[in-house]
Amino acid sequence: MSVSVDIKKAFPNFTLEVAFRAGNESLGLLGASGCGKSVTLRCIAGLETPDEGRIEVNGTVFFDSAGGRKPRVNLSPQERKTALLFQNYMLFPNMSVKDNILAGVPKSVGAEERRKILETQLKRFKIEGLENRYPYRLSGGQQQRVALARMLATNPGILMLDEPFSALDAHLKSLLEQELLDLFDRFDGTILYVSHDIDEAFRFCDRICVVDHGTVAEIGPTRQIVDRPGSLATIRISGCKNSSAARKLGPHRVRAVDWGFDLTVDGAVPDDVAYIGVRDFMIAPAKEGDPNVVKLRVSRVSDSRYERSVMLEAVDRRFDVPIQWKVDKLAVPADELPERGDVLSLSFPTRPYLVNG
Repeated sequence: MSVSVDIKKAFPNFTLEVAFRAGNESLGLLGASGCGKSVTLRCIAGLETPDEGRIEVNGTVFFDSAGGRKPRVNLSPQERKTALLFQNYMLFPNMSVKDNILAGVPKSVGAEERRKILETQLKRFKIEGLENRYPYRLSGGQQQRVALARMLATNPGILMLDEPFSALDAHLKSLLEQELLDLFDRFDGTILYVSHDIDEAFRFCDRICVVDHGTVAEIGPTRQIVDRPGSLATIRISGCKNSSAARKLGPHRVRAVDWGFDLTVDGAVPDDVAYIGVRDFMIAPAKEGDPNVVKLRVSRVSDSRYERSVMLEAVDRRFDVPIQWKVDKLAVPADELPERGDVLSLSFPTRPYLVNG
Protein backbone atom coordinates (compact mmCIF):
# COMPACT_ATOMS: atom_id res chain seq x y z
CA MET A 1 0.00 0.00 0.00
CA SER A 2 1.39 3.41 -0.92
CA VAL A 3 0.41 7.00 -1.65
CA SER A 4 2.43 9.49 -3.67
CA VAL A 5 1.33 13.12 -3.90
CA ASP A 6 3.10 15.93 -5.74
CA ILE A 7 0.65 18.69 -6.64
CA LYS A 8 0.29 22.44 -7.07
CA LYS A 9 -2.89 24.52 -6.97
CA ALA A 10 -3.16 28.31 -6.86
CA PHE A 11 -5.71 30.10 -4.67
CA PRO A 12 -6.30 33.86 -4.28
CA ASN A 13 -4.52 34.02 -0.92
CA PHE A 14 -1.88 31.30 -1.23
CA THR A 15 -0.53 28.54 -3.45
CA LEU A 16 -0.75 24.91 -2.39
CA GLU A 17 2.46 23.12 -3.35
CA VAL A 18 2.86 19.85 -1.46
CA ALA A 19 4.79 16.65 -2.09
CA PHE A 20 4.97 13.57 0.13
CA ARG A 21 4.88 9.78 0.07
CA ALA A 22 3.26 7.41 2.57
CA GLY A 23 3.20 3.64 2.93
CA ASN A 24 1.28 1.29 5.18
CA GLU A 25 1.12 3.83 8.01
CA SER A 26 -0.77 6.72 9.49
CA LEU A 27 0.60 10.05 8.25
CA GLY A 28 -0.56 13.23 9.94
CA LEU A 29 -0.96 16.49 8.03
CA LEU A 30 -0.39 19.01 10.79
CA GLY A 31 -0.72 22.75 10.44
CA ALA A 32 -2.69 25.88 11.29
CA SER A 33 -6.18 26.47 9.93
CA GLY A 34 -6.15 27.52 6.28
CA CYS A 35 -2.67 26.18 5.50
CA GLY A 36 -3.84 23.67 2.85
CA LYS A 37 -4.27 20.41 4.76
CA SER A 38 -7.93 19.81 3.94
CA VAL A 39 -7.53 20.91 0.33
CA THR A 40 -4.81 18.28 -0.06
CA LEU A 41 -7.23 15.55 1.03
CA ARG A 42 -9.92 16.91 -1.30
CA CYS A 43 -7.47 16.80 -4.21
CA ILE A 44 -6.66 13.16 -3.45
CA ALA A 45 -10.36 12.29 -3.20
CA GLY A 46 -11.13 14.04 -6.50
CA LEU A 47 -13.28 16.78 -4.98
CA GLU A 48 -10.74 19.43 -6.01
CA THR A 49 -8.57 19.41 -9.14
CA PRO A 50 -4.91 20.45 -8.87
CA ASP A 51 -3.50 22.84 -11.46
CA GLU A 52 -0.63 20.45 -12.05
CA GLY A 53 1.14 17.44 -10.59
CA ARG A 54 0.52 13.77 -9.97
CA ILE A 55 -1.40 11.66 -7.42
CA GLU A 56 -0.93 7.90 -7.25
CA VAL A 57 -2.56 5.54 -4.73
CA ASN A 58 -1.73 1.84 -4.46
CA GLY A 59 -0.38 1.73 -8.00
CA THR A 60 -3.35 3.55 -9.57
CA VAL A 61 -2.79 7.02 -11.02
CA PHE A 62 -5.62 9.26 -9.79
CA PHE A 63 -4.37 12.45 -11.40
CA ASP A 64 -1.56 13.35 -13.77
CA SER A 65 -1.25 16.69 -15.50
CA ALA A 66 1.79 15.48 -17.49
CA GLY A 67 2.82 19.09 -17.89
CA GLY A 68 -0.18 19.93 -20.07
CA ARG A 69 -3.07 22.32 -19.60
CA LYS A 70 -5.58 19.47 -19.62
CA PRO A 71 -4.93 16.54 -17.23
CA ARG A 72 -3.87 13.35 -18.94
CA VAL A 73 -5.47 11.40 -16.07
CA ASN A 74 -8.18 12.67 -13.73
CA LEU A 75 -10.30 9.88 -12.24
CA SER A 76 -13.73 10.71 -10.85
CA PRO A 77 -14.26 10.50 -7.07
CA GLN A 78 -16.25 7.27 -7.58
CA GLU A 79 -13.38 5.69 -9.53
CA ARG A 80 -10.80 6.52 -6.86
CA LYS A 81 -12.31 4.37 -4.06
CA THR A 82 -11.09 6.67 -1.30
CA ALA A 83 -12.76 7.27 2.05
CA LEU A 84 -12.82 10.83 3.37
CA LEU A 85 -14.35 11.66 6.75
CA PHE A 86 -15.21 15.37 6.99
CA GLN A 87 -15.31 17.44 10.17
CA ASN A 88 -19.13 17.52 10.11
CA TYR A 89 -19.44 13.87 8.91
CA MET A 90 -21.61 14.85 5.86
CA LEU A 91 -24.33 12.26 6.46
CA PHE A 92 -27.31 12.42 4.10
CA PRO A 93 -30.12 13.90 6.27
CA ASN A 94 -32.93 12.31 4.25
CA MET A 95 -31.46 8.80 4.48
CA SER A 96 -31.54 6.29 7.33
CA VAL A 97 -28.40 4.98 9.00
CA LYS A 98 -28.68 1.84 6.90
CA ASP A 99 -28.88 3.78 3.65
CA ASN A 100 -26.09 6.14 4.69
CA ILE A 101 -23.75 3.22 5.39
CA LEU A 102 -24.55 1.55 2.06
CA ALA A 103 -24.56 4.79 0.05
CA GLY A 104 -21.16 4.15 -1.52
CA VAL A 105 -21.56 0.42 -2.12
CA PRO A 106 -21.95 -0.22 -5.89
CA LYS A 107 -25.45 -1.07 -7.09
CA SER A 108 -24.02 -4.19 -8.71
CA VAL A 109 -23.45 -5.74 -5.27
CA GLY A 110 -26.22 -8.24 -4.52
CA ALA A 111 -28.77 -7.93 -1.72
CA GLU A 112 -27.21 -10.69 0.42
CA GLU A 113 -23.74 -9.19 0.19
CA ARG A 114 -25.10 -5.74 1.02
CA ARG A 115 -26.81 -7.20 4.08
CA LYS A 116 -23.49 -8.73 5.24
CA ILE A 117 -21.66 -5.46 4.70
CA LEU A 118 -24.28 -3.60 6.74
CA GLU A 119 -24.23 -6.11 9.60
CA THR A 120 -20.43 -6.05 9.72
CA GLN A 121 -20.26 -2.28 10.02
CA LEU A 122 -23.13 -2.01 12.51
CA LYS A 123 -21.37 -4.51 14.74
CA ARG A 124 -17.91 -3.04 14.25
CA PHE A 125 -19.03 0.41 15.43
CA LYS A 126 -21.56 -0.78 18.02
CA ILE A 127 -24.55 0.91 16.37
CA GLU A 128 -26.84 -2.13 16.06
CA GLY A 129 -30.47 -1.09 16.43
CA LEU A 130 -29.91 2.35 14.91
CA GLU A 131 -30.11 1.30 11.26
CA ASN A 132 -33.58 2.81 10.74
CA ARG A 133 -32.91 6.13 12.46
CA TYR A 134 -32.18 9.35 10.61
CA PRO A 135 -29.12 11.54 11.35
CA TYR A 136 -31.11 14.19 13.27
CA ARG A 137 -31.99 11.49 15.84
CA LEU A 138 -28.35 10.57 16.46
CA SER A 139 -25.90 12.00 18.97
CA GLY A 140 -22.60 13.45 17.76
CA GLY A 141 -20.77 10.26 18.65
CA GLN A 142 -23.34 8.09 16.87
CA GLN A 143 -23.10 10.28 13.77
CA GLN A 144 -19.35 9.85 13.72
CA ARG A 145 -19.67 6.07 14.05
CA VAL A 146 -22.10 5.98 11.14
CA ALA A 147 -19.73 8.12 9.05
CA LEU A 148 -16.84 5.75 9.85
CA ALA A 149 -19.02 2.76 9.00
CA ARG A 150 -19.86 4.34 5.64
CA MET A 151 -16.13 4.84 5.01
CA LEU A 152 -15.27 1.20 5.52
CA ALA A 153 -18.35 -0.26 3.81
CA THR A 154 -16.79 0.45 0.41
CA ASN A 155 -13.52 -1.34 1.26
CA PRO A 156 -11.45 1.76 0.41
CA GLY A 157 -7.80 1.70 -0.58
CA ILE A 158 -6.98 4.72 1.60
CA LEU A 159 -8.55 6.34 4.67
CA MET A 160 -8.55 10.12 5.04
CA LEU A 161 -9.85 11.92 8.12
CA ASP A 162 -10.24 15.69 8.33
CA GLU A 163 -10.18 16.78 12.01
CA PRO A 164 -12.78 14.15 12.99
CA PHE A 165 -13.05 15.22 16.65
CA SER A 166 -13.52 18.97 16.24
CA ALA A 167 -17.29 18.80 16.93
CA LEU A 168 -17.16 16.54 20.01
CA ASP A 169 -16.95 17.32 23.72
CA ALA A 170 -13.87 16.18 25.66
CA HIS A 171 -15.48 13.09 27.26
CA LEU A 172 -16.94 11.74 24.02
CA LYS A 173 -13.75 12.56 22.16
CA SER A 174 -11.75 10.44 24.61
CA LEU A 175 -14.06 7.45 24.15
CA LEU A 176 -14.11 7.64 20.35
CA GLU A 177 -10.35 8.12 20.13
CA GLN A 178 -9.89 4.61 21.53
CA GLU A 179 -12.29 3.19 18.94
CA LEU A 180 -10.45 5.00 16.18
CA LEU A 181 -7.10 3.67 17.38
CA ASP A 182 -8.54 0.14 17.17
CA LEU A 183 -9.72 0.88 13.64
CA PHE A 184 -6.29 2.16 12.64
CA ASP A 185 -4.66 -0.99 14.01
CA ARG A 186 -6.93 -3.16 11.86
CA PHE A 187 -6.76 -1.15 8.64
CA ASP A 188 -4.21 -2.49 6.17
CA GLY A 189 -3.27 0.55 4.15
CA THR A 190 -2.43 4.24 4.23
CA ILE A 191 -4.25 6.61 6.59
CA LEU A 192 -3.98 10.38 6.15
CA TYR A 193 -5.05 12.31 9.24
CA VAL A 194 -5.53 16.08 9.20
CA SER A 195 -5.19 17.97 12.48
CA HIS A 196 -3.96 21.22 14.00
CA ASP A 197 -3.57 19.56 17.43
CA ILE A 198 -0.10 18.13 18.11
CA ASP A 199 -1.33 15.89 20.96
CA GLU A 200 -4.02 14.39 18.73
CA ALA A 201 -1.54 13.84 15.90
CA PHE A 202 0.93 12.32 18.36
CA ARG A 203 -1.62 9.71 19.45
CA PHE A 204 -2.74 8.72 15.96
CA CYS A 205 0.17 9.19 13.58
CA ASP A 206 3.35 7.24 12.84
CA ARG A 207 4.79 10.21 10.96
CA ILE A 208 3.86 13.87 10.69
CA CYS A 209 3.97 16.19 7.69
CA VAL A 210 4.02 19.82 8.85
CA VAL A 211 2.19 22.05 6.37
CA ASP A 212 2.86 25.79 6.50
CA HIS A 213 1.15 28.26 4.15
CA GLY A 214 0.60 25.62 1.49
CA THR A 215 4.02 23.99 1.54
CA VAL A 216 5.62 21.10 3.43
CA ALA A 217 7.87 22.61 6.09
CA GLU A 218 9.06 19.26 7.46
CA ILE A 219 8.17 15.59 7.48
CA GLY A 220 9.41 12.89 9.83
CA PRO A 221 8.62 10.39 12.59
CA THR A 222 6.18 11.78 15.15
CA ARG A 223 8.65 11.59 18.04
CA GLN A 224 11.28 13.42 15.99
CA ILE A 225 8.87 16.20 15.05
CA VAL A 226 8.09 16.78 18.73
CA ASP A 227 11.59 16.33 20.19
CA ARG A 228 13.77 17.73 17.40
CA PRO A 229 11.79 20.22 15.29
CA GLY A 230 13.72 21.44 12.28
CA SER A 231 11.79 24.58 11.31
CA LEU A 232 10.05 27.53 12.93
CA ALA A 233 6.69 26.24 11.67
CA THR A 234 7.34 22.91 13.39
CA ILE A 235 8.44 24.59 16.61
CA ARG A 236 5.16 26.48 16.75
CA ILE A 237 2.74 23.78 15.60
CA SER A 238 4.37 21.19 17.88
CA GLY A 239 3.10 23.12 20.89
CA CYS A 240 6.21 25.11 21.74
CA LYS A 241 4.87 28.41 23.09
CA ASN A 242 8.14 30.36 23.08
CA SER A 243 10.15 31.27 19.99
CA SER A 244 12.44 34.14 19.15
CA ALA A 245 14.68 35.26 16.35
CA ALA A 246 18.22 34.11 17.15
CA ARG A 247 21.83 35.00 16.29
CA LYS A 248 24.97 32.96 16.82
CA LEU A 249 27.44 34.54 19.25
CA GLY A 250 29.92 31.68 19.56
CA PRO A 251 30.30 27.89 19.28
CA HIS A 252 27.96 27.36 22.27
CA ARG A 253 26.44 30.78 22.68
CA VAL A 254 23.29 32.19 21.10
CA ARG A 255 21.35 35.42 21.48
CA ALA A 256 17.55 35.36 21.71
CA VAL A 257 17.04 38.60 19.81
CA ASP A 258 13.37 39.20 20.67
CA TRP A 259 13.98 38.57 24.37
CA GLY A 260 17.24 40.49 24.66
CA PHE A 261 19.34 37.90 26.50
CA ASP A 262 21.96 35.27 25.69
CA LEU A 263 21.97 31.52 26.36
CA THR A 264 24.70 28.91 26.60
CA VAL A 265 23.79 25.66 24.86
CA ASP A 266 25.22 22.15 25.05
CA GLY A 267 25.47 21.43 21.33
CA ALA A 268 27.17 23.46 18.64
CA VAL A 269 25.23 26.51 17.50
CA PRO A 270 24.63 26.29 13.72
CA ASP A 271 26.18 29.12 11.72
CA ASP A 272 22.85 29.78 10.02
CA VAL A 273 20.70 29.67 13.16
CA ALA A 274 17.69 31.93 12.72
CA TYR A 275 15.28 30.96 15.52
CA ILE A 276 15.31 29.55 19.02
CA GLY A 277 12.47 27.67 20.70
CA VAL A 278 11.92 26.93 24.40
CA ARG A 279 9.00 24.87 25.69
CA ASP A 280 7.16 26.39 28.63
CA PHE A 281 7.88 23.44 30.93
CA MET A 282 11.64 23.70 30.23
CA ILE A 283 11.82 26.92 32.28
CA ALA A 284 12.35 26.47 36.04
CA PRO A 285 13.05 28.52 39.18
CA ALA A 286 16.80 29.03 39.34
CA LYS A 287 18.92 27.20 41.88
CA GLU A 288 22.52 27.92 42.83
CA GLY A 289 24.81 26.85 40.02
CA ASP A 290 22.09 26.68 37.34
CA PRO A 291 23.03 27.86 33.85
CA ASN A 292 21.21 30.51 31.84
CA VAL A 293 19.69 32.36 34.80
CA VAL A 294 17.55 35.33 33.77
CA LYS A 295 15.66 37.75 36.00
CA LEU A 296 12.12 38.34 34.68
CA ARG A 297 8.90 39.99 35.82
CA VAL A 298 5.47 38.27 35.86
CA SER A 299 3.17 40.36 33.67
CA ARG A 300 0.06 38.15 33.86
CA VAL A 301 -1.16 34.80 35.21
CA SER A 302 -4.10 32.60 34.27
CA ASP A 303 -5.22 29.29 35.74
CA SER A 304 -6.50 26.01 34.38
CA ARG A 305 -7.46 23.10 36.63
CA TYR A 306 -3.93 21.88 37.25
CA GLU A 307 -1.61 24.50 35.77
CA ARG A 308 -0.87 28.19 36.06
CA SER A 309 0.20 29.93 32.86
CA VAL A 310 2.67 32.70 33.64
CA MET A 311 3.50 35.42 31.11
CA LEU A 312 6.96 36.92 31.55
CA GLU A 313 8.62 40.16 30.53
CA ALA A 314 11.94 41.87 31.17
CA VAL A 315 12.18 43.76 34.44
CA ASP A 316 12.55 47.06 32.60
CA ARG A 317 10.47 46.48 29.46
CA ARG A 318 7.91 44.35 27.70
CA PHE A 319 9.11 41.74 25.25
CA ASP A 320 8.09 42.13 21.62
CA VAL A 321 7.56 38.34 21.73
CA PRO A 322 6.39 37.29 25.24
CA ILE A 323 7.64 34.26 27.15
CA GLN A 324 5.19 31.78 28.66
CA TRP A 325 5.97 29.50 31.61
CA LYS A 326 3.77 26.68 32.90
CA VAL A 327 3.68 25.91 36.64
CA ASP A 328 2.28 22.62 37.97
CA LYS A 329 -0.26 23.61 40.62
CA LEU A 330 -0.22 20.12 42.10
CA ALA A 331 3.53 20.33 42.75
CA VAL A 332 3.72 23.90 44.08
CA PRO A 333 1.93 25.13 47.26
CA ALA A 334 -0.77 27.70 46.54
CA ASP A 335 1.03 30.44 48.50
CA GLU A 336 4.20 29.89 46.43
CA LEU A 337 2.61 30.18 43.00
CA PRO A 338 3.89 33.13 40.92
CA GLU A 339 1.72 36.25 41.02
CA ARG A 340 1.53 39.28 38.79
CA GLY A 341 4.34 41.73 39.52
CA ASP A 342 6.72 39.14 41.01
CA VAL A 343 10.35 39.38 39.89
CA LEU A 344 11.82 35.89 39.52
CA SER A 345 15.19 34.35 38.74
CA LEU A 346 14.51 31.62 36.19
CA SER A 347 16.77 29.07 34.53
CA PHE A 348 16.47 28.43 30.80
CA PRO A 349 17.46 25.09 29.21
CA THR A 350 20.85 24.38 27.66
CA ARG A 351 19.15 22.33 24.95
CA PRO A 352 16.66 24.68 23.31
CA TYR A 353 15.51 24.16 19.73
CA LEU A 354 17.76 25.90 17.24
CA VAL A 355 16.63 26.08 13.61
CA ASN A 356 17.55 27.98 10.47
CA GLY A 357 15.24 30.10 8.38
